[in-house]
Amino acid sequence: MLIAIDTAGIGTWDASIRDGSWRKPGRPRFPLVPGVDGAGIVVAKGARVRRVQLGDRVYAYEFGNRQGGFYAQFAAARAEHVGRLPKGLALRDAGAVATTGLTALQGIDALELRAGHTVLIFGASGAVGTMAIQFAVQRGAHVIATASGAAAARLVRKLGADRVIDARRADSIEQLRKFAPAGLDRVLALAGGDELERCLDFVRPKGRVVHPNGVEPVPKKRPTFSLRAYDAIANPREFEKLNRHFRNGKVRVPIGGSYPLGKAAQAHRRLDREHVLGRLVLHVRRDR
Repeated sequence: MLIAIDTAGIGTWDASIRDGSWRKPGRPRFPLVPGVDGAGIVVAKGARVRRVQLGDRVYAYEFGNRQGGFYAQFAAARAEHVGRLPKGLALRDAGAVATTGLTALQGIDALELRAGHTVLIFGASGAVGTMAIQFAVQRGAHVIATASGAAAARLVRKLGADRVIDARRADSIEQLRKFAPAGLDRVLALAGGDELERCLDFVRPKGRVVHPNGVEPVPKKRPTFSLRAYDAIANPREFEKLNRHFRNGKVRVPIGGSYPLGKAAQAHRRLDREHVLGRLVLHVRRDR
């Protein structure tokens, strides 16, 4: 289907596409339009598309789209990679959350997170982490989040984290020992490195550690817990699962900044120089 874009999400993967460090099979075909997700209005569709109608408000996740990405006034997407917006989800928020919301929710699902579990969300103040906190809270888990800096700590607490640690500080391990005296049942690793490895020492036997593909360095395997990598997938079933969380009106989409389409380069420079809390977006529709 063809979508008139209202808002497109901006991610670090877009910067990798731009600078050539992200490689997909075969030679790149130019012009190469970045953007793997966005939201807008359906303006055309294939004859066999029944689930979505012209004029519907939708959001989509289309990674490596041969038809071009979402940094554009119009973007094409396969029908199975598109979800209808539920009540309570604005187009601006939807444009920021297709990729990150699916990634966060599918990570929580892969953890088999249940009420009463103690879960560490490592890298919690970014676009995926801010969504994962809220999904974990809705499962009834005790959430420990890592965040660096006062603003990041305030944000993750506001989203429902029970405890916050700065994994870069020397006393972070003592804090983790205090906050999780019986150990960690689950870890969603959204960043890697020595700080994460020290936290993984606290995972209980037969615990679970899950991370999206693309986290570098990859967490090290250990015999005491299971380790799983995953890729977020988009299909009608997964969008409907995500929509159920938005229908209750209790899930926020933290947006760290909004830029017009013509200022995409400025947004990418910001990604290069700082850690963004939540997600950046491009607002494409001109009648704002």
